[in-house]
Amino acid sequence: MFRGRYEHTIDAKGRTSVPARYRDALGVTGEKRIVLTSALDTCLVAYGPSEWAAFEERLGRLSQFDPAVKKLRRIYVSGAVECEIDDVGRILVPPTLRDHAGLKKEVLWAGLGRYAELWDKDHWTRGVETDEDEKRAIAARLAELGL
Repeated sequence: MFRGRYEHTIDAKGRTSVPARYRDALGVTGEKRIVLTSALDTCLVAYGPSEWAAFEERLGRLSQFDPAVKKLRRIYVSGAVECEIDDVGRILVPPTLRDHAGLKKEVLWAGLGRYAELWDKDHWTRGVETDEDEKRAIAARLAELGL
């Protein structure tokens, strides 16, 4: 559903455009909103409402006593906000989420399939840099997974 990288800006009120391709993908299901939440990284995660519901359903089947599950619920579910996409294709990112991701002026949407991430452009650049050792470790792990 969400693919590609798109650079946008965020204004002083916290509004940013949702990439047109993402809006088109949501429009296929008749959606005019996204669920935006905090992430484990210094970014935000955006889901279409139906994909978010499926995620919450999967999460709900996991043990409430597992520390990792508890932490994920605290970060993802408690931070989740439904954002309406306005007539010009923008959403309003709440201040708490802007603070979590350190969003300033230039932002980058990164489509990751079922969801997208919203990054401050400078954080994205630093966050995806990898050295040769990390690249080898990633390649080894992907081979273990059969990719």
